[in-house]
Amino acid sequence: MSVAKKEYKRITVKTLVDMKANGEKISMLTAYDYTMAKIVDGAGTDVILVGDSASNVMAGHETTLPITLDQMIYHASSVVRAVSRALVVVDLPFGSYQSDPKEALRSAIRIMKESGGHALKLEGGKEIKESIKRILNAGIPVMGHLGLTPQSIYKFGTYTVRAKEEQEAMQLLEDAKLLERLGCFAIVLEKIPAELAKQVAASVSIPIIGIGAGNGVDGQVLVLHDMLGMTHEFHPRFLRRYLNLYEDMTQAISQYVDDVKSIDFPNDNEQY
Repeated sequence: MSVAKKEYKRITVKTLVDMKANGEKISMLTAYDYTMAKIVDGAGTDVILVGDSASNVMAGHETTLPITLDQMIYHASSVVRAVSRALVVVDLPFGSYQSDPKEALRSAIRIMKESGGHALKLEGGKEIKESIKRILNAGIPVMGHLGLTPQSIYKFGTYTVRAKEEQEAMQLLEDAKLLERLGCFAIVLEKIPAELAKQVAASVSIPIIGIGAGNGVDGQVLVLHDMLGMTHEFHPRFLRRYLNLYEDMTQAISQYVDDVKSIDFPNDNEQY
């Protein structure tokens, strides 16, 4: 059963908790630049994630690991300038929080001060709890991320579904409860069995946002470039392409090239 969509002038971390309590699903998409963020925000998306996936879709890296703190601040600043409604969550990049809680706090403060973002997202559970505690104690909202955590891809060795075995599933559930106790306002669950994700969502009072985690959670997130069909080589089961911009843009650009070479562009009405 669908729930009537309530109008919110501005989405906050409290809004998301209220949305879960009211049974209203949460929409979340990535954005990395001003122009795209303006469109995503204007279309009514609740949360915009400035993801470290910029490392892949914007910079062409194989993994999310190479993107730097400075680069994340640049992308986040561009997005924040475009947004008037959505909550802007920024990924802390690999190496900026895992080993040293003091370094985690310094990284978090830099992003918040220099980008104007509204909250941060960190990957991991109990192994990073001290970093999360320091950031939360500074008054910075934190979104967790469990399941497939791309910053740990070399440890996993594969992008296949996580937590299929009982031991890992139980650890994920415990980590979700820990993140809630620490004070995280929401958790992303990536590429885990739908039944487990549904169980996690029912076990905590904070919103659970899924990507490849079924429809029993409190909201969904996709990478913008994937759902618009700009990246055409990527075909995971969880991805629904709402457009095929790769083909449309290729056709448009090819037509432009032909028109320039044939002196069809600009025509008499397109010059001064």
